[in-house]
Amino acid sequence: MRILNQNKGNNKKIRLKKSQLLLIGSFLVFIGLFILSYNHLVFLKDQVFANMELAIIGMGVPSEEQNEISVPTADNVSDGTVYQQSDQELDYSKYVGVLEIPKIGLNRGFYNTDSRYNSIEYNVSTIPGSTMPDVANGNLMLMAHSGDAYISFFAYLYRMNIGDSAYVTYRGKRYQYQIVNIYTAPKTGKIAIYRNYNRTTLTLITCTKNDDTTQTVYIAELVS
Repeated sequence: MRILNQNKGNNKKIRLKKSQLLLIGSFLVFIGLFILSYNHLVFLKDQVFANMELAIIGMGVPSEEQNEISVPTADNVSDGTVYQQSDQELDYSKYVGVLEIPKIGLNRGFYNTDSRYNSIEYNVSTIPGSTMPDVANGNLMLMAHSGDAYISFFAYLYRMNIGDSAYVTYRGKRYQYQIVNIYTAPKTGKIAIYRNYNRTTLTLITCTKNDDTTQTVYIAELVS
């Protein structure tokens, strides 16, 4: 009887150990499957997003990109006189193009980048790297001082809002642009241009009104 009872006790211990081992083994298998499934899900997620990105690029959906350019500093300059636009018609032969913004009464010619008159200290300045309005998806970048001096051609640019129009006349054609974005950037000698590279763009840069530490960037896109 004692031997029989002892065998029964040993069998119970063995079954208990087997149950414990089975439980531990099941748990380890579950952990392993979870890790494998998680890695697979992460891989699938990355693939899905990559495919979405490729699909978007393939569809030609516009995307906003950044391009950093070197620029001179546009300042608020003052000589004690209030800047006023001239009512005289411009001699188009002197300039490569003319910038017109009816809302602020601006009508000013600008020179090509290789002209000795292309200086922010004398005129609305064309920034190197610019392309003219007839270049598809190009970017014409112009800058000028603000303030109340006679060279403060962008004195009233701060009045512009998203949706307002600006016009550029180039080689006898008048191009209409519409403001789509306005932002400020610190004066560091370089400035980031955020624009849609699938659109023909006009970029205007000047010193921020009442702030000598930043410049304001106006992004306009061609509408007609």
